Amino acid sequence: MKTVPHATSLRRAPVQRRSAERLTRILDACADLLDEVGYDGLSTRAVAQRAGVPIGSVYRFFGNKRAMADALAQRNLELYAERVTLRLREAEGGGWRAAMDAVLDEYLAMKRTAPGFSLVDFGNQIPVGARHAEPNTRVADRLTDLLSGYLDRTPDEDLRRSFLVAVETADTLVHLAFRVTPEGDERIIDETRELLRAYLSRVLD
Repeated sequence: MKTVPHATSLRRAPVQRRSAERLTRILDACADLLDEVGYDGLSTRAVAQRAGVPIGSVYRFFGNKRAMADALAQRNLELYAERVTLRLREAEGGGWRAAMDAVLDEYLAMKRTAPGFSLVDFGNQIPVGARHAEPNTRVADRLTDLLSGYLDRTPDEDLRRSFLVAVETADTLVHLAFRVTPEGDERIIDETRELLRAYLSRVLD
C-alpha cells in the first residue's frame, strides 16, 4: 500500500485497514485527475467517482480539494523520502556526490512518472502559510535529517541552510528543464547537477 499522509493533513486519520485503503484510492484518483483536467478542473465529486467511493467518504477525510491536493503532496514527500533512503543504502560509501545524485535522480524520476506530481509535487501549488511549512523548506529539512547520518554530519542550522539553498536552486532549474521539454532538458539537468556539486563542495568536502 502507498504511504498514507500524515494525520495533520486529514480531517480524520484512517484507523482500520479498509479506511486506509479507501484513502489511498481517493488520493490515487486525485493524482490521476490532476494530470487529466488540472487543478482548476479537479472536484471532490469527480475524485469520488474515479475512486469508486461515496462522496461522503471524500469529505470524511478532506474539507475541500485544496486539502486533498495538500495530502497528495505530503504523500509524495513521504514516498520521495523512502526512495531516497533506499538509494542511499545502495550508494553506501559513495560519498556526498553519490548521495546528491540519488536525491536529484529520484526527484527527476517522480517528476517523470508519478501521477499528479507535475502539478503538486511536494506542495508548490498549494498555499501552506508560515515559512517553516513551505514545501521546499519541508523537503530541505527532510533531506538534512536523511543525509546527515549518511554524511556523518551534525544536522545543524548551517547544514540545513545549505540544503535549503540547494533545494531551492534545484527546484527552479528542474522546473526550467521541464518547461523546455516535457521530459526535462538533459543539458539543463546536467548544468543543475554541476552547479549543486560546485556549491555543496564548499560545505561537504
